[in-house]
Amino acid sequence: MRSLRRSAESLHRPDRPDVFTLDGREWDLLDGVFAPPFSAATGVAMELLDAELAGPPHGRPHGRPHGRPRSLLEIGCGTGVIAVTAALTGHGRVVASDISPQAARNTALNAARHGVADRVRTLCGDLFAPLRELGEDGKDGEGERFDTVYWHSNFVKAPEHYVYGSMHERAYVDAGYAAHRRYLAGAHDHLAPGGRVLLHFSDRGDILGLRRTARECGRGLRVLRSRRVREGQETVEHMLLEVTAARAALRPAA
Repeated sequence: MRSLRRSAESLHRPDRPDVFTLDGREWDLLDGVFAPPFSAATGVAMELLDAELAGPPHGRPHGRPHGRPRSLLEIGCGTGVIAVTAALTGHGRVVASDISPQAARNTALNAARHGVADRVRTLCGDLFAPLRELGEDGKDGEGERFDTVYWHSNFVKAPEHYVYGSMHERAYVDAGYAAHRRYLAGAHDHLAPGGRVLLHFSDRGDILGLRRTARECGRGLRVLRSRRVREGQETVEHMLLEVTAARAALRPAA
């Protein structure tokens, strides 16, 4: 309920800006899209993703052929801060998708603002469904593979049969963790050899439930990095998880 209240409040705050500053850059913010100025989550995600945005994690080459630029598939792109930053820091191919049409438009707007519209393709739809419509040179989008697949998830768990009151609520809560289950089960289908599936989560979510869901999907989870930040009256731990292909306990990276 606190997350749903935060969702409603952020939509109607009188100080909601049309443009905000994050990571030293200005970004457009459209009505109805998750507002990074009212939450530390996007800024923390940028910190946790720093190594992935700047280069292959831990110096690994991702198994890419020599000279091929890195690629990123971002699920739930929102305003496009992460997708655009990836393009600005060396990713030659970025596909950014969101279930909200307004968020997809917002990402496209920010890609144009920062001069990377040629490298950031925006899609609208639920998780991986839009990839079926991607198509490139006559190829079906289902065949697209990426060095990194990433989702900053709506990590607060809502009851299984919760009925969303608005599209904006989907940025905050996941009914029964149905979307998390589909992400854990399907993300590796879109991964290039040597790549990584990443998930941003926090202790506002049901971490034990996520572990259980991962095991049921035949996946493992490990914490790559985490940050504790103050948000209002709460201290929240944000974590960047790697979703592994084999079952594994949730544990810190070696």
